[in-house]
Amino acid sequence: MMSPADNPRPTTANGSVTKGAKILAIASGKGGVGKTWFSVTLAHGLSRMGQKVLLFDADLGLANVDIQLGLMPQRDLGGVIAGRLSLAQAKIHYDAGNFDIIAGRSGSGSLATLPSNRLQSLGTELVQLSDTYDRVVMDLGAGLDRTVRMLAARAGKVIVVTTAEPTSLTDAYAFVKVAHQSDPNCEVSIVVNSADSVNDGRKTYDTLRKAAMNFLKFEPKLLGIIRRDRKVIESIRNQSPILSRYPAAPAATDVEAIVDALL
Repeated sequence: MMSPADNPRPTTANGSVTKGAKILAIASGKGGVGKTWFSVTLAHGLSRMGQKVLLFDADLGLANVDIQLGLMPQRDLGGVIAGRLSLAQAKIHYDAGNFDIIAGRSGSGSLATLPSNRLQSLGTELVQLSDTYDRVVMDLGAGLDRTVRMLAARAGKVIVVTTAEPTSLTDAYAFVKVAHQSDPNCEVSIVVNSADSVNDGRKTYDTLRKAAMNFLKFEPKLLGIIRRDRKVIESIRNQSPILSRYPAAPAATDVEAIVDALL
């Protein structure tokens, strides 16, 4: 049973949730669906459109944004958790993509078991920092643990990434359910990744949409479909954003369409 301290909706004195309208929470439910790759590419795409962007690696304990980009940051979220740095002091600038990053701390299980009051404080600080950006892309951890729920509750928009795999769809639905039940006004959108075709991607979305309508009486919107593309793996192996390395690749153009939809 969830205790009051584990309430995934941090509240202010008057009971309202403190959200950041500019914060986009990227969730998945299941790992291995390309959530972090999408977060990185989305941040890059928004930056290329003239937006001032912060990419926040909130996958506490299993962070890998810095790995995908080939970075070795001297400052990261660990310093914030330890009280040595503020979130603003922990950010670094990624010159190749022209956006800021707050790197996570990979392999530190202690970060994933932070007290709820510390997580709430971190969320409040992130909301305040988001006021200095056009968009903040928050790469959440996989699953539905307390950390993920509490940080997702701070976002103005939640984007759930899924694939056609049954386990991915099941976990994506579970995340949609929790997000909607925690806050019926929460804006939840779906991105279908690694689709064999646009038509197959729509079928995948439709499966999720029908489940949400039948059981939640709620219809998450389709934000976009990203086609399966070998250039994605190649760009990750080369630790280079796909929009820089393979800008004409199908997956790159699909993410650019999602950026256009957001803007």
